[in-house]
Amino acid sequence: MWDRLAASDPGLLRLTAGLRTVTAIALTLAVLAAVGVPVPHLVAGAMAAMVATFAIREKQPARQALTLALGLPVALASVSLGALLNQHVVAGDLFFVALIFSAVYGRRFGDRGTALGLIGFQVYFLSLFVRATPGVLPALYGVICVAFACSATARFVLLPQTPAGTLDRLRRAFRARLAQLIASQAKLPDAGPEEMEKILEELRDRTARLHETALLIQGRLEDGTPDPAVARLLQRRVADAEIAAERLGLLLLTARSAERTDTLTLHLPGAPVPSGVALPVRDGAAAALRRDLRALRVLMLRPAGEASGVALAQVRNRLLGYREEENLPDASPAVQDVFRGLGEAARASLGLRLALDGPQDESADSPATTRSREELDAEDTAIEISEEQAPQTAEPTGLKRPTTRAALQVAVGSSLAIAGGELLSSQRWYWAVLTCWIVFLNTASTGEILVKGYRRLLGTVLGVVAGIGLAGLVGHHTWTAFALVLLFIFAMFYTAPLSYTLMSFFVTAMLGLLYTLLNTYSAQVLVLRIEETALGAACGVFAAAVVLPVHTHRRTDELLVAVLDRLADVTRGAVDQLSGGAGGDLVERARELDQALADLRAATQPLTHPITPLRSRRDSVRYVVALLETCAYHGRSLAATAELLPTHPSIAADPRLRGACGRIVHNIEAIAAHVADPRAAEEIESGPSIASMLEPGTLRTPRYGRVTDRVLRHLQRLDEAVSGLARPLGVTGGQNR
Repeated sequence: MWDRLAASDPGLLRLTAGLRTVTAIALTLAVLAAVGVPVPHLVAGAMAAMVATFAIREKQPARQALTLALGLPVALASVSLGALLNQHVVAGDLFFVALIFSAVYGRRFGDRGTALGLIGFQVYFLSLFVRATPGVLPALYGVICVAFACSATARFVLLPQTPAGTLDRLRRAFRARLAQLIASQAKLPDAGPEEMEKILEELRDRTARLHETALLIQGRLEDGTPDPAVARLLQRRVADAEIAAERLGLLLLTARSAERTDTLTLHLPGAPVPSGVALPVRDGAAAALRRDLRALRVLMLRPAGEASGVALAQVRNRLLGYREEENLPDASPAVQDVFRGLGEAARASLGLRLALDGPQDESADSPATTRSREELDAEDTAIEISEEQAPQTAEPTGLKRPTTRAALQVAVGSSLAIAGGELLSSQRWYWAVLTCWIVFLNTASTGEILVKGYRRLLGTVLGVVAGIGLAGLVGHHTWTAFALVLLFIFAMFYTAPLSYTLMSFFVTAMLGLLYTLLNTYSAQVLVLRIEETALGAACGVFAAAVVLPVHTHRRTDELLVAVLDRLADVTRGAVDQLSGGAGGDLVERARELDQALADLRAATQPLTHPITPLRSRRDSVRYVVALLETCAYHGRSLAATAELLPTHPSIAADPRLRGACGRIVHNIEAIAAHVADPRAAEEIESGPSIASMLEPGTLRTPRYGRVTDRVLRHLQRLDEAVSGLARPLGVTGGQNR
């Protein structure tokens, strides 16, 4: 069950965020209740504790403490201005718009600027919510100070979270998700045709979840690992394990089919299901395959401290033995490839175990295991921190800077929301402003703002229904209501990264309870919240569409070009190294490619959302993203193989690879140029397969053939996938090469 929790919440980041916020609020309520403050001040303290906890996103505890300390005077100034300006409508509205502009513009100063802006805005909103007046300011000062102190206690004393600890939990999550993926793959040998679609969907989901965790680990390595060499080693081992697991799934699918499975099967829903009723293997090999898939899952899942001894050593030795030709079972070439894939996955598991858990007992090692250890040791020794610096891109200035554009957009949208909200309600107009503010958070295009506004409105409607029911049940039972508020706050933070609609639901249900506590509840108030939310979302979308708009197609085109540029860098560097040159830091380049693709995938959500009316465009976008995921998989595999070149005895450099892959890089650059400027004259080139362009020779010797075939397979699949991108993106073909 712990492994399931670790897999569902990598690094326990959502659980920690929810528990830390709830703990801070509970401490605040306990302290304030002990001194007998009235219920409105309890509500203010709970809201201030929540803001002080969730606003801070920095990873280092020292930086968190400084930001929290700076946030206290910001909060005190904000609540003071809110109370003083509450009675002056025009001045208050003008200041609120200026505050919103400053809070959004502050994002350009990083996590600290974002946190201080968020605290300033939310505490001003708090003053409006509790209807603060100058007379209650001293009491509110004390409440806010208590809230910040309780937030600090929850963060640094009761639920501390260090970068190293988070990284350790992410490693466990990676193991757990790796084991889940292998468990899904273990269903493939015996699956019937009617089960394949469901299993493939499970494979896609778990492959994507594994990749998400790998990116989280790579993003935390710098802070969680003080030694750069150790960080780079972990990065490589995580990438190796991910690639080995993906490759094993493809080999299993290929073994079910008479022809090699298209990589799109793992990336595109609706891709053709591999033919075959079950894996065509002899009884002995079938039993061994089932047994060894289960054994591989155990190897991947358990750290050295939890699974050691002779039994584990024997399992590991058997799996690593499949890397030797003489240990392969009597079966078809495709099935033998599956066993080779098991051996490579076991080697990746061994490398991951050594990187995460350190040296282990080697007394029970077989010769195959000893050779694998020697290869891994040689790779570790060869690791050098690359001094290569990424090219510095010119930062946009003026109105082209994203923070400036977003600040102007949200200021205009908030002004409209204030005007419209006042018409709906002179007392609760600020709900429209809050919605307008929120739909601009973590969005970069008009389409993203539209989808976020739709999700917030849907969650609000559902939350109003729940709030009406809960308010009737709870009545005036103050502490029961506060207990439910804490439960909803935990659910809000736990579900926020998963579903914005769910988060909005819990927020609105919680507000219904808060209105009950403040004796201002009525069904009309919650219905008014729906109206204000719809108005705020509409104002946000209008401002995004009119004021310095960034249309979704423009945003996705920019990100698509970035993905293609990263793909060209990875391919060129990997092939240079495989050809005998120096490819640079390929693992870091592959990580940049994965991050660029993740950004593109997020930006295309408005185009692939179920409510989009452009069905054909939605299918085209999904197809392009799936092709890019296929390209990224083969690019990562090439980079990982090239990184092995200096130390691996089974890989020899071949200068002919550089010439053979020239067409791939040219086509990637041609497609990128066409996306950036549709009038570009570049055309893609076509020609014979990559393998046929290489004459028989050193690449076909029995000793090196298997590993080199893998390199050629990735190049061939990458060539096909890049050529496939040309059609949906409207790039024409040119001469043969």
